[in-house]
Amino acid sequence: MEELLEREIILELKSKFFDLISTGRFSFSSSEVLSQMMAILKELLKAHEVDFYSCQEWNQEMYLETTTRLSSDDRVLETFPHCLVNELAAKPYAFIKYPESMPEHELLLVLKANEKPMGLFGFQMNSDTLNSLSDRFLDKLSSECNVFIEKVRSQAETLEEEKRYKQLFRVTKKFHSTMDMDAVLGEIISTLREVYPSFTYYLLLSHDHKGYGGLPVRDLEYDSDNLTAMQSYVSGQIQFEDSVIDKNSIMYAPLKGKQGVYGVLQVIAPNSLVFPQNEVEFIKLLANTAGSALENAKLYEQSRKLIADLQLINETSHQLNTSLRLTDTMKFICGQIIKSFNAQEVGFIMLDEEHDDYSVLKGSTSFFFSKDASNYILRVANQIRQGMEPLFLGDISDDREDSPLHFHSIMGVPMIQSGELKGFALVMHEDPYHFAFDTFKLLQSLIHHSTLAFTNSMLREELEKMVVTDHLTKLYSRGYLDEKMNLSMLEDQQGTFILIDIDNFKSVNDQYGHQIGDEVLIQLARQIANNIRGTDIGARWGGEELAIYLPGAPLETGVMIANRLVDKVEKNTNPNVTVSCGVSTWIRGQEDTTKTVFKRADQALYVAKGSGKNKVVVQNENNFDFSGTQE
Repeated sequence: MEELLEREIILELKSKFFDLISTGRFSFSSSEVLSQMMAILKELLKAHEVDFYSCQEWNQEMYLETTTRLSSDDRVLETFPHCLVNELAAKPYAFIKYPESMPEHELLLVLKANEKPMGLFGFQMNSDTLNSLSDRFLDKLSSECNVFIEKVRSQAETLEEEKRYKQLFRVTKKFHSTMDMDAVLGEIISTLREVYPSFTYYLLLSHDHKGYGGLPVRDLEYDSDNLTAMQSYVSGQIQFEDSVIDKNSIMYAPLKGKQGVYGVLQVIAPNSLVFPQNEVEFIKLLANTAGSALENAKLYEQSRKLIADLQLINETSHQLNTSLRLTDTMKFICGQIIKSFNAQEVGFIMLDEEHDDYSVLKGSTSFFFSKDASNYILRVANQIRQGMEPLFLGDISDDREDSPLHFHSIMGVPMIQSGELKGFALVMHEDPYHFAFDTFKLLQSLIHHSTLAFTNSMLREELEKMVVTDHLTKLYSRGYLDEKMNLSMLEDQQGTFILIDIDNFKSVNDQYGHQIGDEVLIQLARQIANNIRGTDIGARWGGEELAIYLPGAPLETGVMIANRLVDKVEKNTNPNVTVSCGVSTWIRGQEDTTKTVFKRADQALYVAKGSGKNKVVVQNENNFDFSGTQE
């Protein structure tokens, strides 16, 4: 009679288990199936309460996972005794009545997989009810529970695997629909979080990154202490690392494409001595797919950057060939570098190797015309002079406490023409390691293409200056003065002209020779250049006669400058000479031409020479004014 009753209980149990699966109401998650299973067992065995403990592989401790109790605040960590493990391993399916190691339960039904305990059901029940159940029944009950759990797990794994590969298919489609590096990396992490919510992930990347919007991205450094990650990166193979101390197992999957490995995906499985083998293949496929997508995105970014770089060089070369003025050339190229490289300061430094000096070209940013710039210019100039090689400094060292360096990232590229060092371009930013090496290579190409245009601009302006400059005195030529004076009489309201002649110049040539005579002319020209404005024009009029034109200046200013010049020449020439000056002026509204202005100044000079020399005479109409003879 008891045997028949037990058989009916087993049949009813199997029927209820079958209904549980066939209804399809559950997604075969562990908690849902266990809860329903425990309710069925509680009803059939007339138990008071049923608890399910899961076995932690890494320490063989039992954790209460699910219970039929209304309150589970008294969940207690139980240790799975080794003697109990040995006892359970001896039977294909196990049950224990009145276990000494877990006295709060009258019956334990043990679940095993591959002869290893995976968990157990603990029953609190009436002793009489338990004693009425035969060992054969309990053995059969344990067997049926194991079979059911295995089927559920198998079906759950199938569904989970289907879900994962659907996810993999979806993410693969997304990978192939985007060329954005951030989107690819974000999708990797999003997929892992969805499929393995209890795992921890990191992307160890081998290339420069800026954080990627809060994603768990880390640098894969070559001197890293994480040797397993580096081994996975170098070998291109999956690596595992198990830690009893940290109670986890770690998988390192290389993110590799056809051309190389771009990083490593680090996946940390908690509370596991060995990484779950059924998850390895999926993560491997995800990493391989992600590696290909990263490669495609990287190649796409590189191609776009190459196109942008070529466009920059082409645009710059075109502009340099159409704009031949040096200042315009400098302003344009500085603007291009600041915009394309996100630089703060850009300067073009010309080197004077003969005098071991340098000059900053106009068009460079304002910092290079300050005193502080010399610290950087001299340091870079010395290094470039030594090796004639480009200079790339991520964080320039500061060995001077008295003048700390403000800019840390520095790129210096020499400008070499026909094997000769002409100067160098200097690009700086205050942040360390601001410039990428690709930026440095682009700058070299840009300067290489621009150097010829710089040289041509300088030669052209030097040639223009030679055309309008007297070779001996370095003052402007007579033709240039005529041209500028004609233009001034059209645009300005007034102007003053000074004609200068060296007194007794023939005696200087006779006494000292023509070479010394030329030196006297050069000294006079230097005094003129030092005593006029940048907008004024000093010129060689002819022979020993020099001239000054002051556009927009009144007669009083011209007389003052002429008197000062007379005084300076007498005191600062060697051999000592004196000069005479004739001054004339024009005012808009009067009928004047350059010829009449020249004629009046010439007449005034004639009077000065004939009345004692070493003086200033002003010719106004037909009158001569000697009041300007003293400053």
